[in-house]
Amino acid sequence: MAAVGLKSAPGGALRGIVRAPGDKSISHRAMILGALATGTTTVEGLLEGDDVLATARAMQAFGARVEREGVGRWRIEGHGGFSEPTDVIDCGNAGTGVRLIMGAAAGFAMCATFTGDSSLRSRPMSRVLEPLARMGATWLGRDKGRLPLTLKGGGLRGLNYTLPMASAQVKSAVLLAGLHAEGGVEVIEPEATRDHTERMLRAFGAEVIVEDRVVGDKTFRHIRLPEGQKLTGTRVAVPGDPSSAAFPLVAGLLVPGSEVTVEGVMLNELRTGLFTTLQEMGADLVISNRRVSSGEEVGDVTARHSKLKGVVVPPERAPAMIDEYPILAIAAAFAEGDTIMRGVGEMRVKESDRIALTAAGLEACGVDVEEEPEGFIVHGTGQPPRGGATVETHGDHRIAMSHLILGMAALAPVAVDEPGMIATSFPGFAELMRGLGATLADA
Repeated sequence: MAAVGLKSAPGGALRGIVRAPGDKSISHRAMILGALATGTTTVEGLLEGDDVLATARAMQAFGARVEREGVGRWRIEGHGGFSEPTDVIDCGNAGTGVRLIMGAAAGFAMCATFTGDSSLRSRPMSRVLEPLARMGATWLGRDKGRLPLTLKGGGLRGLNYTLPMASAQVKSAVLLAGLHAEGGVEVIEPEATRDHTERMLRAFGAEVIVEDRVVGDKTFRHIRLPEGQKLTGTRVAVPGDPSSAAFPLVAGLLVPGSEVTVEGVMLNELRTGLFTTLQEMGADLVISNRRVSSGEEVGDVTARHSKLKGVVVPPERAPAMIDEYPILAIAAAFAEGDTIMRGVGEMRVKESDRIALTAAGLEACGVDVEEEPEGFIVHGTGQPPRGGATVETHGDHRIAMSHLILGMAALAPVAVDEPGMIATSFPGFAELMRGLGATLADA
């Protein structure tokens, strides 16, 4: 039987108050740190998407006891480390999961073999494997470290490592490996990336020293994890994922007459670049009820239909919104004037080449886009795009959701070919959007 697509169509105003799924980055880390820790970790609000569930199964394979106690409620019993798995670790589509797990596993004297779905197997892992190899881990795999591969850990040396690219995944892999490295580790960031690993390591009892140092006209962030850290199980409350909240919020900005509120959204300053950019574009986007939960600032975000204008997005903002550029490009398609997005070459090595797929999808819907090696420019007219296309997603959940949002405000419906992959990060996406009044149907 052929796979069923999903189609969104223009309709009435979107209205309502919803809660975004739990943050994927926090959910992955809660599972991994809980398994590395000694004792019980309880998690509330865990994202129960395919990616995180793959990480949960991996932690069981490494010897932790992982139990679901209710919707979003999980318990992890850790034994202070990983034991050697008896089978291949299948991480599905979870790029964050596999890179962080490889970092954690490198600290133990054992072998583990990793694989994933066709998308994950096509993504290079060399950016993580290179610093792990410098610490003493070895691996055997395909060209550029593509899965499947086998990693052998243990006997790690300390490392002082400057990130060659802005990547929280690479930073986190080195820090997790550093938990069991002689001499500890230090990671130097030329550009600050999301700091969930540092925050959560502290919550589990580790000492993490963060210092910003100015060299010339540039600030470098130094993150040091001294030798001999021990993690203890704790309680984690997972805030709403700003990357997921982006979809109903942008829909609220684009569909006339709409007012959409997403409650409990994480407001970590290293994750809110999209909200800042949308406000610069003229969006009626209001944040209220700010509070702190499990060390992260959260709040409620309300979006009302707005007339948007094109902007130049500062390249240095990319680490704070790298996953949100596809949905930003959708907003840009409705804005008046050019929206210029550069310094985002990282998008080409995500679940897909997101620059190419975003541009292709927009062009199929009648939007004028210029693709560049490290970015793209969307030429908005201030009017709804034509729509009317079926967009090829290449199994990328964010490409699928972004173009479905486009179809809700375009002149004609927009379909995507592989909606099943949306469950990797946003289970219940279609139901949530329908609850706000969106028109979504099988294609």
